[in-house]
Amino acid sequence: MNLMINGLPKVSFKAIGSVNQVQNQQPQLATQMKQDTFEKSDTKSETKVPVLNTSTQTSVSKFSKPKYTQTDIFYINDNHGRIGNMSRIYSAKELYDHNNQNSSADKLVLAAGDISAGADAHIVKAANTYMNALGIEATSDGNHEYDANPKEIAESKKGAKFKSLGMNLQIPKGNPLDGIIEKSFVLEKNGHKYAIIGLAPPDLHERIRDNESRKQIGVDDFEKSLKDIQSKIDEYKKQGINKVILLSHCGLSKDQQLAKEISGIDIIIGGHTHDLLEGVEKGKNLIYSKSNEPVIITQAGKDGEYFGDLKITWDDEKGIIVKVQNNVTPSNLFKRNRVMKGVFDHILGKPELLGEIKSACGPTKERLIDPNPNAFFIMDAVRNEFGTDLAIINAGNIRGFFEAGPVDSRQVFEVVPLKNNMVKLKLTEKELIDALKVGAKSYIDPGHKPGIIMPSGLKYTMSRNGEIKAASFIDKTGKEVPIDVNNPDPNKIYTVATDDFLASGGDNLISNKVASGEIDEKFDFDKDKLTCDYIKKLNAPIEIKDDGRIQVVD
Repeated sequence: MNLMINGLPKVSFKAIGSVNQVQNQQPQLATQMKQDTFEKSDTKSETKVPVLNTSTQTSVSKFSKPKYTQTDIFYINDNHGRIGNMSRIYSAKELYDHNNQNSSADKLVLAAGDISAGADAHIVKAANTYMNALGIEATSDGNHEYDANPKEIAESKKGAKFKSLGMNLQIPKGNPLDGIIEKSFVLEKNGHKYAIIGLAPPDLHERIRDNESRKQIGVDDFEKSLKDIQSKIDEYKKQGINKVILLSHCGLSKDQQLAKEISGIDIIIGGHTHDLLEGVEKGKNLIYSKSNEPVIITQAGKDGEYFGDLKITWDDEKGIIVKVQNNVTPSNLFKRNRVMKGVFDHILGKPELLGEIKSACGPTKERLIDPNPNAFFIMDAVRNEFGTDLAIINAGNIRGFFEAGPVDSRQVFEVVPLKNNMVKLKLTEKELIDALKVGAKSYIDPGHKPGIIMPSGLKYTMSRNGEIKAASFIDKTGKEVPIDVNNPDPNKIYTVATDDFLASGGDNLISNKVASGEIDEKFDFDKDKLTCDYIKKLNAPIEIKDDGRIQVVD
């Protein structure tokens, strides 16, 4: 399936591994796809049908005259309000629709949360407009949807053409979100019924700032969620609905657990841990349920850098997947759609030209643990504008990178799109070093969580086994003052600028200073405003480079 974009070379939604196109193929015969059927078979028989499992083609046993359903799912997750990549994905979706207009497959468009980011109502509106334009039919709510308060979230969803799902959310009666967030529903396509169930992140409260959503919205224990999903699937089966899709913002390991411990899930459109699941790999995103039926898991990375196209062939009677192809495509192969860009400009306002970037380093390889000059520049802007001793932020807050050339306010926003509010507070030297130590442990965490701290006014050295080796405070004259990382002073106080996500205990780097009332000042703007002001004041070409403030040693 080739795509042609005006002015761009031919692009292909390619299959990963040795797979055939599902579209326009009609399998011959199939039965339940048990685990042992994925063993390679050289037997060529009319009663065998290929099952796609990356590079190996295998067969299933004979079944009398089954009927088949073909389903194409266009999916997204964790776009995080990245406006540029949203415009690119919209371009891709237009071409995807054009190339599939004559396909008889059931076409679904689904999302797995964190499409928006932050509490800014304009960004939420832009994200919802984008999802409406894509034709999203349902999404699980992610943590970033709950950066806003319930009243604002409910207001933002009034124009949504898609359903928002969260079976595991505890929404009190009378809450603004009561009746707006659903647990599940049935989506019908060409007479075929699909049960769509949604899960919000089990760690929702840890992943949002201290706001009304954290106070008003509860989250079920994960074990309870497992039981509730199984009960709902059993209910759907009694209604004759045997195709079940779970939209999950729980992360890959939780999705694998869901697939293994629940009978009846067929597909998990996943998000939250930013994994890029290309193709189909047994044991990773091809999992067998406790009833030994296949479950396919998808996840298309982060920040709208990729989108997915999942092609499924089912045994229609049994609701068992017999053939699958999972295509994941980079969004940067597509130009930003001009119409969507215009819509975003209307919602967000046209960007302001700020100055020029003379040189830049580009993106980091491992966003959560690599020293990041883009973050250093942002933190220098914050510290300079606020006049504090230090400025710090969690690495996960930095989602983009600067490029050489003219720089405008929209580009700054794409580097820090999460839209929190800035705060000033005080930290002791001990609290500061403790926070660095928590971040350093990310090196030995399989998912690199929670990520290291990005500072201004501070230098530190850490080892790849997660230990802080040295640290120094850099005062406003540039003088370096060593800190004893083994015995940090609990009485030494620093004024610190950060945002209300980190200040409310986000990522567990420091204690919840918002809840304890230890905030000196709070502002109704985020890092992007301070950075824009800083660039304009510099009034000179800017070099963004690694100055060695974070050293990583073996």
